[in-house]
Amino acid sequence: MSAARLPDGRLLSWYGDDYTGSAAVMEVLSFGGIEAVLFLDVPTPEQLAAFPHARAIGIAGIARSETPAWMDRHLPAIFAALAGLGTALTHYKVCSTLDSSPEIGSIGHAVDLAAPLLGGSWIPTLLAAPVMRRYQAFGHLFASSGDRVFRLDRHPVMARHPVTPMHESDVARHLALQSSIPTACIDMTALRAADGGDAALAQMLRTGPAIVTLDGIDEADMARAGRLIWEHRGDRLLAVGSQGVQYALLAYWRSIGAIGEPPAASSAGAVSQILAVSGSVSPTTAEQIDWSAANGFGLVALDAARLLASPEAEIERATAAARRALSSGLSALIHSARGPDDPAIAAFREAVARSGMAVASANARIGAGLGQILRHLLSATGLGRAVISGGDTSGHASQQLGVYALTALAPTIPGAALCTAHRHRGSPIELALKGGQMGTPDYFGWIRDGGGPRNTTI
Repeated sequence: MSAARLPDGRLLSWYGDDYTGSAAVMEVLSFGGIEAVLFLDVPTPEQLAAFPHARAIGIAGIARSETPAWMDRHLPAIFAALAGLGTALTHYKVCSTLDSSPEIGSIGHAVDLAAPLLGGSWIPTLLAAPVMRRYQAFGHLFASSGDRVFRLDRHPVMARHPVTPMHESDVARHLALQSSIPTACIDMTALRAADGGDAALAQMLRTGPAIVTLDGIDEADMARAGRLIWEHRGDRLLAVGSQGVQYALLAYWRSIGAIGEPPAASSAGAVSQILAVSGSVSPTTAEQIDWSAANGFGLVALDAARLLASPEAEIERATAAARRALSSGLSALIHSARGPDDPAIAAFREAVARSGMAVASANARIGAGLGQILRHLLSATGLGRAVISGGDTSGHASQQLGVYALTALAPTIPGAALCTAHRHRGSPIELALKGGQMGTPDYFGWIRDGGGPRNTTI
C-alpha cells in the first residue's frame, strides 16, 4: 500500500491561551518534523513572509488568565486572523490540566466565540497526552504529580489551584458549565471499536455540532484520536485541547506513512552564563531555584510588594543585584517567590489589597517588571540565552523583549523547549518559556547546557 500524502501548504493553525502552552504546540510539531512558527501577536503579511516554509502557524495569547468580557473584546479579531490563514484545522490550545472556570480563562466561552468563524460539524476536544502523563478515561481527566497520577479533582495542585481549582474531572461536564454548545464524550470503548469511533461520532452529530471529548490512555489511543480528528475535519474544523492534539495528529500521520520518523534532536550547545526570571510560586519551580542556587546561579529576590508601590526603584535594584551576580561569573536568576510558602506571597497579597488593584492586573505588573529586568540585562551584558518561568509570566515578560515570533531550537521536557526568539529590533536570542509546574530540578542548568535529549521524568 502506498503512503498517504498530506495536503500541500499550511496544515493547521492554533491559538494558545498562554505563552508556554502556545510554544508547546510549536515544539511538538517542529520536533515531529512539521515546520512551525509561533507569533506573539497577529502576524503582519511581512512577518508571515519571513517564514515561507512553515506548515503550521500559531498565535500566542493570555486568555487563560482573563475574563469572558476580555475575551469578547480581544478574541474575535484573533480568530478572524486565524480563519484568514485558510487552514482546514484550527486548534484552541488549553492547558493539559484544563485550567479554567466560567469566570477566568473560560474555555467554553472562547469556543462559543471561535465556533462561528472556525468551527465545523463537531469540536473535538483532546486533553490527553500520555507522553506528558496526562490521561482521559471514560471522560475523566487524570494528571501526574511527582511519581503518582491523580484524577483531576483529587490532584494535589490542581484541586487547590488559587485561581481555577478543579472540582470536576469529567471534561465534558466541566466545559458544559462554560459553553452554550452541547457536550459529549467518545470513550475508549468506542474509540477502540473496529470503526475507530466513526459510528459514535455520527450518532452524536445527528442533533447538531457538539464539543466531543476524546479518551486517551496510551499511544495507540492517540493515533486513533488523531485519525478521528483528521479524517472528519471537513472543509474546516475547530479542535480544542492540549498539545495532545498535535501528538495525536503526528501519530496518525506517521501510522499511514504521510510523514516519516522525526529528525534526531540535538543540543544548542552549552554557554557559561544565562539569565532567568521567574514569577512562579509552584513547588516545582522552588526545587529548581534551590538546585540553581547550588549550581552556579546567583539568586535575586524581586520584592513583588515593593514593585507595586515603586516599580522603577525595585526594577533598578533587582537589575543591579543581577549584574553583580553576573560580574562574579554566575548566571542570574531573578524570582518573585521561592515556592508556595515564601512569606513574599503574603506580603504581595497584602500590597494588592491595599492598592485596590485587581489580582490579575497586579500579576501582570510582576510579569512585565521581570520582563523589563530581563530586557535591561540582555542589552547591558550581551548575553544571548534566557529562561522565563511561569505561564502567565512568560506572556507578560516576553512582550517586554520585543519578541514577535518563536521557532523551536532544542528540546528539554515536553512543553518547555529552548527556542529562537525573533525580535522586532536586535538580533534573535535563545529563549525558553517554562510553565511553573514543569521541568526537572536541574531545568535551568539544562538550558544553560543547551537543552537536548535526556532520559527524564516530568
